[in-house]
Amino acid sequence: MPAQDSSTRAPSTGFEFRVLGPLDVLYDGVSQPLGNSGLRSALACLLLEPNQVVSIDRLIETLWGPAPPATARTIVHGYVSRLRKLFSVGSTDAAEDRPQIVTSSPGYLLRVDSDRVDAHRARALVNHAQGLEPAERSRVLAEALTLWRGPVLSDISSDRLHRMVVPNLDELRLLALEERISADLDLGDDKRLVVELSTLVERYPLRERLTGQLMLANYRSGRRAEAQSWYHALRGRLADELGIDPGPELRTLYERMLRDDESLQRPPRRSGKERDTGPAPAELPPAVAGFVGRQRELAALDRILAEHEQGQANLLAMLTGTAGVGKSALAITWSHRVTHLFPDGQLHASLRGFDSERAPLSPGEALTGFLKTLGVAADGIPVDLDERAALYRSLLAERRFLILLDDARDAEQVKPLLPGSAGSLVLVTSRRRMDGLVVRSGARILPLETLPTEAAVELLDRAGVPGRSEAEPAAARELAELCGGLPLALRIAAARLATNPGRGVCDLVDELADERDRLRALDIDDPDASVRRAFDISYRTLHPTHATTFRLLGLVPGHTFTVHAVAALCGTDPVTSRRRLRVLALAHLVTEYEPDRFGMHDLLRLYARDLLATGDPGAEQESGAALGRLLHHYLVVADHARRFLRPTRDDLDFSADETVVRPRITGRSGALEWFDVEWPNLVAAIVTANAEQWHESAWRLTRLQFNYLMVRCPWEDWITIYTKGLDSARRVDDPPGKVLMSAGLGVVHSRFGNADAALEYYAESHEGAVATGEPGWLAMAQVNMGSVLFRLGRYDEAQRHCQDALRTYRRLGDRYREAGALNNLAQVEQVNGHREAALEHLREAVVMYREADDLETLAMVLNNCGEVSVELGRSSDAERYHDEALGVALRCGSAMRQAAAHLGLGDVARARRDFPVARVRWETALSIFESGGSPRALEVRARLDESQRGVG
Repeated sequence: MPAQDSSTRAPSTGFEFRVLGPLDVLYDGVSQPLGNSGLRSALACLLLEPNQVVSIDRLIETLWGPAPPATARTIVHGYVSRLRKLFSVGSTDAAEDRPQIVTSSPGYLLRVDSDRVDAHRARALVNHAQGLEPAERSRVLAEALTLWRGPVLSDISSDRLHRMVVPNLDELRLLALEERISADLDLGDDKRLVVELSTLVERYPLRERLTGQLMLANYRSGRRAEAQSWYHALRGRLADELGIDPGPELRTLYERMLRDDESLQRPPRRSGKERDTGPAPAELPPAVAGFVGRQRELAALDRILAEHEQGQANLLAMLTGTAGVGKSALAITWSHRVTHLFPDGQLHASLRGFDSERAPLSPGEALTGFLKTLGVAADGIPVDLDERAALYRSLLAERRFLILLDDARDAEQVKPLLPGSAGSLVLVTSRRRMDGLVVRSGARILPLETLPTEAAVELLDRAGVPGRSEAEPAAARELAELCGGLPLALRIAAARLATNPGRGVCDLVDELADERDRLRALDIDDPDASVRRAFDISYRTLHPTHATTFRLLGLVPGHTFTVHAVAALCGTDPVTSRRRLRVLALAHLVTEYEPDRFGMHDLLRLYARDLLATGDPGAEQESGAALGRLLHHYLVVADHARRFLRPTRDDLDFSADETVVRPRITGRSGALEWFDVEWPNLVAAIVTANAEQWHESAWRLTRLQFNYLMVRCPWEDWITIYTKGLDSARRVDDPPGKVLMSAGLGVVHSRFGNADAALEYYAESHEGAVATGEPGWLAMAQVNMGSVLFRLGRYDEAQRHCQDALRTYRRLGDRYREAGALNNLAQVEQVNGHREAALEHLREAVVMYREADDLETLAMVLNNCGEVSVELGRSSDAERYHDEALGVALRCGSAMRQAAAHLGLGDVARARRDFPVARVRWETALSIFESGGSPRALEVRARLDESQRGVG
């Protein structure tokens, strides 16, 4: 008999801890008093995770659940002190032999030999039994079973422990029992087992393995009818209670009994070099219910298989993606579709790379399981890992297996499990992108994204209550979008609808709409089906530096972020930032959409934000500093970029700050590209700055967008950010901020045709400018007032304001701003019939805007010149002005100025009675104005209608 492994040797003296029954602590075999239930629960929590840090928050949850008392932390500290005193019993023991509770952030660690805790000793015995001869295996497992003294933790009232720990230990006991019976069956103890198994099957009527063992014991005892009757009884129970059939293993056993398969009698044991001649292994997990979509990915796997068949692809394919994205579901679904192409069988191993309860499966353990499946006897399995892998490769040589390795942690876990020849195909799923396997093994990586909305809605229907999406289509789409298309979140949402038939889809949408509570709403009792738990597992594998970066990403207001922005956020440089982000991308916690631009799933963003909110006391200060750095980054880069678009018309200057490493922006086109790409992030940054009371940053960052707004004219965003900017300027009572913010709102309302609102904001800006006593501010306000008064038909007042502003600018020598006053004065002169004077003022403005290289405003004034020229009957001059305006607008990227030029060229064609050309130009203008949401579309449509009536 082989010597007993040291990991299974029972302690003889000192402390011994028992949780497989009522909690008990023994010292030298004598039970020690433990005190109240709270202390007992705290000790149980520490014992179940020996030599690992258990956070104070987890201890509090274990003791009191979701509603702890205000003094919870103090009470926990008291329990720890009492436990330390308890462990001081027997002070003559060597220090290394004694249990110790060590303070280790964010909680405590119980340092103890795990063999002194019965639950861990039982697990060690079960593991040790694998591979032993039947008689020794039976003895070791029987010893393990004696460690259970009754219901696990029967005197502990913690709901958390009974939900998350006790079921696992109950399952371990049943596993040990089944393995012991399997060993006894190998020993031929069939008749005695019939009695024992009959009792067990009555106690666990849905346990298929026990039923199969009872069937086999009866069959080998000559009771074939009884064997078959147990199968029919189980099939009936499964159908009645669960609506399912027995699994493939039990069905196969039943069919072999019907055929009187001689191999069901105890077979002779095989050596490690002999192959199993029994049925081909079929280890794939059951097909996934409610699988939808993924047609592109299924087709990609089909192509990889076809290339593999033709010798054009290697033997390894990988599905990667974030937690809950459906990697395993896709792998299992596709594998079931192609089993017929692998006649030698399918092997499956859950590698537990990201399992919250169990350690990752070692390559050695996985190989042992595969070798047993392939028919190798326990004593024929080599001890050495390399020899074990070599035997595995030999058994697979010249055979065709599909090997599914689910939930791999890293390449080192996968490499020993790869076949040596090309006949078999390996499919791996992992949260990490293992680039090393691409280099070394030619792996084909297929990254999984979230589901599109239509497929997400279909999954909600299939996994929940069919027909819900048809009854509430808009709510179903919104629910799918709130879940971010993440299959795990969608299945949880569907389960909540299915278990609450009276609850409408819109009710769940309302609950998930609150970002602060969304993750909690996507938690359920099953820890393996919780969005937060899935994210937790990925997060806990990160290095502290990368974990900090991930948490801080929860502060990023927008949906994408560059390496430069994250460098500012984390207080580092872009090279370091890029390296950290790519580590997070390998773990599928962020996604690199294009070089140096990343993003993260909405639910991951909320999870990162929650981590910050529940961090240590210094987290709030850290978060505030990080957000401040990010906002300053946007201020510096936006200021730098805006200067390529138009001359600045304020005193804000952040671009000279050399402490911020900016992305490279060259010229007008580069600046426009930067604004176009970053625009959603800039809008979100301003809204966040206002909400988080970074008011100076909020209004200043808003102002820095003005030049871009004048070119691109995103009307709704314009109103949004300037409303936030004005609110911030008012809150800090910043005079220049209030003047500029109210003026910006006046501009957008004026352009949008809402002259009354524009007048209100311009009047506030004018009042603020007067209060500053600065001539330049006042002149700017007067130009704006002149513009809106003109639109309201108050021409005399408009003219007076424009003339006052013109005199001020000339006195200050500010030719650029003088041009604006001239343009507005010309509009008044035009409507008053003084067209020559108006055209002269506009020409002066054209010269000044050329000097300033302000292309957007130059295009506007050239169009105004063309409009006046048409009224003067000078169609050739008008055409020249509008053509030049169109060219300038195309150069600067202003769609609204392009549309105005087409409108003017249509007016020129109408003046020449060339109506077909006029309609083409107007239709072009209408298309641009409508796509930009401009109210001038109504003006163009009126011309087209008039033209149509004239033709009619």
